[in-house]
Amino acid sequence: MPKVSKNFYITTPIYYVNDSPHIGHAYTTIACDVMARFMKLDGYDVKFLTGTDEHGQKVDKAAKNAGVEPQAFTDEVSKRFLNLVNGGDNILNVTNDDFVRTTEERHKEAAHELWLRINSHGFIYHSVYSGWYSIRDEAFYQESELVNGMAPTGAPVEWTEEESYFFKLSEFQEPLLKFYEQYPDFITPKSRYNEVVSFVKSGLKDLSISRTSFKWGVPVPDDEKHVMYVWIDALTNYLTGVGFPNTEGEDYNKFWLADAEDRKKQNKQHPDYEVGNAVHIVGKDILRFHAVYWPAFLMAAKLPLPRKIVAHGWWTIEGEKMSKSLGNVIAPKNLVDEFGIDQTRYFLMREVPFGNDGNFSREAMRQRINSELANNIGNLAQRTLSMINKNCDGKIPSNSFLKEDKDIITEVNNILSLADVPGTIKACMVLDYYTTGVRFDLAIEQLVEAGRRANLYIDRQQPWALKKDNPERMNTVLYVLAEIIRHIAILLQPFCPQAASNILDQLAVPEDERKFEHLSKKLKPGTLLPKPEGVFPRFEEKKEAS
Repeated sequence: MPKVSKNFYITTPIYYVNDSPHIGHAYTTIACDVMARFMKLDGYDVKFLTGTDEHGQKVDKAAKNAGVEPQAFTDEVSKRFLNLVNGGDNILNVTNDDFVRTTEERHKEAAHELWLRINSHGFIYHSVYSGWYSIRDEAFYQESELVNGMAPTGAPVEWTEEESYFFKLSEFQEPLLKFYEQYPDFITPKSRYNEVVSFVKSGLKDLSISRTSFKWGVPVPDDEKHVMYVWIDALTNYLTGVGFPNTEGEDYNKFWLADAEDRKKQNKQHPDYEVGNAVHIVGKDILRFHAVYWPAFLMAAKLPLPRKIVAHGWWTIEGEKMSKSLGNVIAPKNLVDEFGIDQTRYFLMREVPFGNDGNFSREAMRQRINSELANNIGNLAQRTLSMINKNCDGKIPSNSFLKEDKDIITEVNNILSLADVPGTIKACMVLDYYTTGVRFDLAIEQLVEAGRRANLYIDRQQPWALKKDNPERMNTVLYVLAEIIRHIAILLQPFCPQAASNILDQLAVPEDERKFEHLSKKLKPGTLLPKPEGVFPRFEEKKEAS
């Protein structure tokens, strides 16, 4: 398996501030946080970036409709996204290290530098744009892409003619195809990779990258009559987050560049273009911008490319498309307030394979919470810790393993293996960047299965019945169960950080012994435990008053 850097850079797309955050924004943000937490626990140095995309015609129009200046409008809406994450109210309990707003001066400086580098290599020219443009998508479309006079996304388009700077995207058709061929896991899942390759093979046309019909954007260097096309502006945020244009800085060298050994290997395989450490998580609707335009911009600027683009699907609500007109848009805070933060994180990562479309339903969420969290992992922890508290003076019991104890420990260790092989939790989490896709649902399934096996073991051994006749055997059974719970809790941390921390607290596991490298440590008999408390209550629907 290829050796990669122990530095990891994970990003959400920066969210467009023409409206308030919804369940789709929460999904992407939580997915990135789960990966960031997992990598940290596995010993990686992690940088996690999110932020807001605040320029463009759509924002300009939304501000006018609201009767305020664009800056005031973006200041207000950006706060709603900031409050989801670290730096705001942290509604989603995420661990982002930075939050980039494209209206910040540091970002404008980065966008200017990227433009200048692309231009210095001869890939920008001045002309007039004539074609179809979707304000909603902030995207240009060819005539052949329109469906019944609309964008492929269903957004309305309008004919636009204006003076513009163009990026020579057409010159990158063959370099991109060659790059995709040499890095077949650059885009996941595979179905999205195939879509992108098909799009590029169909032919690339030069891309208009400036606008003159409105002023809300980053001015083009040396020609302030133009503002940058929102996507060349927005995509640059990933460089802003690592301190670009300071390419000598620590963050740029740790998180944008690959390590020296990896660069040497890449130079032999693909000497024209280098990939670094960045992993971008995006919705499938903006995959083209990230998997075609972004690598082409970076190639043109002679900068390293991201390591991987991971595209996920969309969410429907109770089987229907999310829509303001239907009144079914779910705000992340409302979801967390009703179901709990860990339960929300768990459901969104568990319910569908990452990359597929998913459906949110209250009944599905209730079932997941009750069957997998409350009745399985929560019940296992609660009854084990309660028996230790009641029957072992509240201390980790001693042990004298029999074959059936060693068997269940081996069984669970195999299920929760972090080996670098297909099918393990590690492979599901894309730790090596070269797997076929992210499968949070399968990683969680292994945790659930470990809980099932442990519950079967406790039912077979019946430690409550051993108290009188064989207390030594009871102690061993409870020790085995406590060890299994410790393993599950350590691996559950990325998904349900509060509950996992609570379980580890109840096992008196020191905070500096909760990384994956500590899985091999053992609980020390005689350690005094705090009084146990439930961590995953059942979710019961509130009955309306009659």
